[in-house]
Amino acid sequence: MIPQLVSNAWRVAYDGIVPSEYLAALSVDQRETMWRTAVERGTPRILVARTNASVVGWIAYGRCRDDGSGPDVGEIWAIDAAPTAWSTGVGQALWKAACRDLQEQGYRSVTLWVIRDNARAIRFYERSGFAIEADSAKEFELGGAQITELRLVARISSAPA
Repeated sequence: MIPQLVSNAWRVAYDGIVPSEYLAALSVDQRETMWRTAVERGTPRILVARTNASVVGWIAYGRCRDDGSGPDVGEIWAIDAAPTAWSTGVGQALWKAACRDLQEQGYRSVTLWVIRDNARAIRFYERSGFAIEADSAKEFELGGAQITELRLVARISSAPA
């Protein structure tokens, strides 16, 4: 269920940001294998949001994977919600639950990476207590296009309760 949600959310969220050929080629089977392995491994931690019997969102988080990050820095590895669940509070509920868990594990701050052109996501993260880290921009190639990511940081104690 999560892989299908990821593929659909990505196709809608990144339309016009990521090459359409890349989005069309997203493989639910490959994502399913990747996330099944992660669940079995227990890293990252994963929470899901359900409405009735359907998964409408999920968040993956754990220790920060960035070089040089301290042991008290967590990271949101990924967060997705079905487009039909956007602006319903699902993302905030997932973030708050992950934030509580990260705080209980002793993390004092949390980071994440977001595509610079994803204005909707950046607004969500800023409302959630994140701020863009100065000079954090990095570029990579995705589907034949140059993409810029920005690192955002939040103090866990200042995140919404």
